[in-house]
Amino acid sequence: MTGLLTIDGSYGEGGGQIVRTAVSLSAITGRSFRIHRIRAGRRDAGLRPQHLTAVRAVADVCAARMEGDAVGSRELIFEPTERPRAGEYVIDVQEAAGTGSAGSATLIFQALLPPLALASGPSHLTLRGGTHVRWSPPFHYLAEVYLPTLARGGFAVDVELHRWGWYPAGGGEIRAHIAPSDALTSLTLEERGRLVSVSGVSAASNLPDHIIERQAERVVARLRARHIKAEIALERPPAASAGTVLFLLARYEDAVAGFTGYGRVRYPAERVADDAVDPLDRYIGRRAAVDAHLADQLVVPLALAAGASTYTTSAVTRHLLTVAWLVPQFLPREITVEGAEGRPGRVTIAA
Repeated sequence: MTGLLTIDGSYGEGGGQIVRTAVSLSAITGRSFRIHRIRAGRRDAGLRPQHLTAVRAVADVCAARMEGDAVGSRELIFEPTERPRAGEYVIDVQEAAGTGSAGSATLIFQALLPPLALASGPSHLTLRGGTHVRWSPPFHYLAEVYLPTLARGGFAVDVELHRWGWYPAGGGEIRAHIAPSDALTSLTLEERGRLVSVSGVSAASNLPDHIIERQAERVVARLRARHIKAEIALERPPAASAGTVLFLLARYEDAVAGFTGYGRVRYPAERVADDAVDPLDRYIGRRAAVDAHLADQLVVPLALAAGASTYTTSAVTRHLLTVAWLVPQFLPREITVEGAEGRPGRVTIAA
């Protein structure tokens, strides 16, 4: 493929997902691109610090030339000059923001993982920013749902949480070791089997203890009504700012799924718990293998694997439809999403 691929950054979900996915795939394929109308429909349109951090981090991996790599930019040109290089990388959202920032370290990690997994040697990452912030997967989802599922397809990654980072100050730190993946394999995730356990963590920093206790009590009571026993750990990690989260892990015989509620000012602890239990409740009732968030996060890794992959999801989302539109522009893979938005569906990545 030659020439500069042009991407409409306002398509579909129209957020940072398009930018992160595009730079990741560009690094892998060597295909240069221009993206315009970045986050055009958002109140704070253009690149924000966490998006810029992801762009620069992936650019470092493939020695990309760039234009428009600045906070607020609505257009970016990205031109890789080398294949992805293994190494030691330190990525800090604060450097792009110029101040404390809770930009998501987990989303930046997901942009870096595919190119580094295909590099010729192991890589070590240190990512600083938000580890548990709204609109992004918490570290626990990364460690207990996303990476264990990718491991079934040949990805070999270890992650550790060294510091928690909440909105607005950030200051969290994740460390990761990514081994080269010589033989990525396709996955079939259509049945999840019997429910084995539901566990989770109720955590808060710089807040009264009763908040995490109420979050956990709400979860236990709601799941008990479904005849499900839940084991919820209480954590009080030190952090630069106040924050609270409730994360639930549903472990089945053949699948894992995760669900998260984040606290915010004047938002009761019980509602934080409900924000995790409600999607778990829907997932249980729909009998799909993959939760709605994992469905879009699997598209890029599985599009890199040999052979056809297929999986069922509890809900088709705008994020899923957007990444299914974007990936074939970089890779010769046909991706089909069956099902209406908001309803259960099936994803097929043809061989």
